[in-house]
Amino acid sequence: MPVQDDPVHAFMPYPEQPVPNAPSGPLSGLTLAVKDIFDVAGYRTGCGQPTMLALSDVKSKNAPIVQRFLDAGARFVGKTHTVELAYSLNGLNNHFGTPINAAAPDRAPGGSSSGSASATAARLCDIGLGSDTGGSVRGPASYQGLFGIRPTHGRLPLDLTMPLAGSLDTPGWFCRDAKTFERVGEAILGEDPHALPETPRLLKAEDCFGLAEPEPGRQLDTLVTRIDRMLAPVSGTTVAAPDFDALYWAFRWVQGVEAWGAHGAFIETWKPALGPGIGDRFEYGRRVTEKDAAEGRSIRESFRRHFGLLLGQDGVLLLPTMPGPAPLLAADDAAMEQSRAQSLRLLCLSGLSGFPQVTIPAGTHEGGPFGLSIIGPAGSDLSLVKLAGRISRAMAVQIA
Repeated sequence: MPVQDDPVHAFMPYPEQPVPNAPSGPLSGLTLAVKDIFDVAGYRTGCGQPTMLALSDVKSKNAPIVQRFLDAGARFVGKTHTVELAYSLNGLNNHFGTPINAAAPDRAPGGSSSGSASATAARLCDIGLGSDTGGSVRGPASYQGLFGIRPTHGRLPLDLTMPLAGSLDTPGWFCRDAKTFERVGEAILGEDPHALPETPRLLKAEDCFGLAEPEPGRQLDTLVTRIDRMLAPVSGTTVAAPDFDALYWAFRWVQGVEAWGAHGAFIETWKPALGPGIGDRFEYGRRVTEKDAAEGRSIRESFRRHFGLLLGQDGVLLLPTMPGPAPLLAADDAAMEQSRAQSLRLLCLSGLSGFPQVTIPAGTHEGGPFGLSIIGPAGSDLSLVKLAGRISRAMAVQIA
């Protein structure tokens, strides 16, 4: 049955409906919370937007990615809050309220998969299913001390799921511990088409570390030293080509034009009240010119080739997931937007390349968690999930 006690405001208050799952399977005994952009039979799909919720019918089928979890034995416990139309990294929702960051209640939960992250961190479920377009799994995972994955683009299905930007959208999930995270990866991903070697070539993204806040960056440097000594040699490299600003704008152009393509007709027809920042982003997408969109796609293709050559078939990039902990809830809109813009400069690498990224809980600063990420070649998703557990154990070893 769905969760009744929800101290972190993670779940949508939908009437309870039974959602059958396989009586046995690799995920048997684990509970599943589902972001409210995925269709679940017996439930509406509100997408964090009141008008869209009002227009939604009660669904008769599960989204294929949800069904995959259920067929593996996971038990559904409820649909979770999302940022409005899944278009924000901070996790705030002006209409339905903002889930509490279970690891740092005075800080933003991260978004747009805010409810699934908070439910997982608060131990209200074992697995939180979310989606990631610009960082909507990786960001909340980093901010709430969770393992999280953005898979290779296109590896997992997104049918019966609200789109935001189709060439960037992926499903993803949260877990609290490496063992469960790997268990889910094996059940949901299956064998890798391009598995990594047992000892991959580890690369520290020096320019990405330069985007981290000073104290989290120092802590992450120390952890990379442990990984180098306890697991495998780590060599330095740079990844931004041509530069982070160019990649940032390429991502914004592609995401913006595709987001307007997905939701522009809805916005123009129904004129819904959009929360702070959300309307601005869609208006930005409406104004992206075809010239800018084409340039963004061209930069993306060049970067994908460059990144593919950097990683080859055996390379794994180490980088900060986010610049630091989540912004404080008391921060003003300008500070929230600055945090989002700086974070996207890190997050866009996986989005533009389509390569898989896993974030690993790494530490805390002033009470807020932050993560270390690994990015591997396309199709190396399960290898990364397994490597994340080994890296997590190596980071926990103290060096004299």
